[in-house]
Amino acid sequence: MGRFFLALLAAAAWAEGSAGATFTRSLERVTTMDPAMSQSIYDARATMLVYKSVLSIDYEARPYALAPGACELPEVSADGLLYRFRVIDAELTAHDVVRSLSRLASADLVSPNGWMMKGVESMKAVDDRTVEIRLEARRHYFPWLMAMPGAAVMKPDGEGTGPYRLAKWWKNHEMTFERRVPAPGMFDTVKFLVVDDASTQWLMFLKGEIDFLGEISRDNWDAVVGLDGRLDRSLVEQGIVMHSIPTMDTMYIGFNMRDAVVGRNRKLRQALNAAFDYPAWEKFYAGRITAAGGPVPPGIDGYLETPFQYGFDLEKARRLIAEAGYPGGIDPATGRRLVLTLTIGRASQDSRESGELVAAFFERIGVKLELAFQTWDAFLKSVNEGRVQLFRMGWVGDYPDAQNFLQLFHSRNKSPGPNHSDYESAAFDEEYDLALKESTAEGRNARWRRCQEILREDCPWIFTHFNKSNSLVRPTVGNYLPSVFSYGNEQFYKANAVK
Repeated sequence: MGRFFLALLAAAAWAEGSAGATFTRSLERVTTMDPAMSQSIYDARATMLVYKSVLSIDYEARPYALAPGACELPEVSADGLLYRFRVIDAELTAHDVVRSLSRLASADLVSPNGWMMKGVESMKAVDDRTVEIRLEARRHYFPWLMAMPGAAVMKPDGEGTGPYRLAKWWKNHEMTFERRVPAPGMFDTVKFLVVDDASTQWLMFLKGEIDFLGEISRDNWDAVVGLDGRLDRSLVEQGIVMHSIPTMDTMYIGFNMRDAVVGRNRKLRQALNAAFDYPAWEKFYAGRITAAGGPVPPGIDGYLETPFQYGFDLEKARRLIAEAGYPGGIDPATGRRLVLTLTIGRASQDSRESGELVAAFFERIGVKLELAFQTWDAFLKSVNEGRVQLFRMGWVGDYPDAQNFLQLFHSRNKSPGPNHSDYESAAFDEEYDLALKESTAEGRNARWRRCQEILREDCPWIFTHFNKSNSLVRPTVGNYLPSVFSYGNEQFYKANAVK
């Protein structure tokens, strides 16, 4: 039996078994399909169906690991400064890689992902298949940057070589992607629907109109999980599976270190951390979160495992608030209660209710917390200009290394950089900079842990929680593995035939 005949049989089997198979899910609005200009995780999920990054994330490996993408894993010089990538995608050349990465640093484009190329001294195509990138200083995490959506490679005409092509885009409503080369047993079409209302998403999932629910809203949690913590029997009977994994999302309430009250009073910041009632916070979020005792999530290289010394402890909080100069929450200078303001960048029901809960925590130590709500753009402007006192924010990790989270506290990254608290510590900066120069993971991680010890004592944030990702998958989807790097993973899903 010849190869051509076998190929025909395989194509026929694919056509019979999964032709027209479509994976459908809801997704927030995608703003751009240009990888260099993508800013949100939703942009990334769409663009990575169409393009390949220089490297990729191994779909199956846990702990997460890098894998070849448009290029093989790089050769690295002994001093950690020179990276040599060999292009393995037959549709791309080294010149395509250089051109695509150069767009990130272009002054004309002003890419929000330009930071990825900071510290790159030079980049060149040695030949059609080889790219050399030289760094100004050692950056052990540089290969992870090359696996990010911003490092996607375009052909000269702007097209991608990823598993899918964009077939239809009805902005703010629907996106349809078609597989470039049919793959037996896999989804040949991926469809993203914009569905703003969580209740509507839930009903569509129950009716089988969408195959996947990426997040379970707090309002629907009781309908999904019983008091025993197990998936509701009616869902199990439908073959629906729930996956729950830790994320690299660190959530916090930041202190403006330029503020005359909270920025200059470490005891006060420690007291507010100790007053933060995590068990009540976890109950509010229906157990969908993990307690934080610092900015680095558990499971990340360099994570500090010792208990947080200013975790929830009301007795300690009351002692610290007195040592801060506000016994019982009273300012002796005025004889009145200390009043603080928490600014929030969204006026949703969830943000209002959770803000009121934080106010109730502080009420226990005599501090009055007022809430201020702004639009997201106005909020960012206020934070960057230092016109807030406390603010609520989060950070989604880009790669599994403590550096990605600890960079949020280096003085050179102060607003409008990611150090939104405008925290500054010579001791922290020194440990951080020395960690970057370490040639071994052991040496770096020891310094990362020291950095976290400094932060835990200074408390520039109230360390609230790390998110968990809870997803529901219908039996129509096979080979689904939950991942914090969920960009373009639909290419690996199998289209199950469900009777």
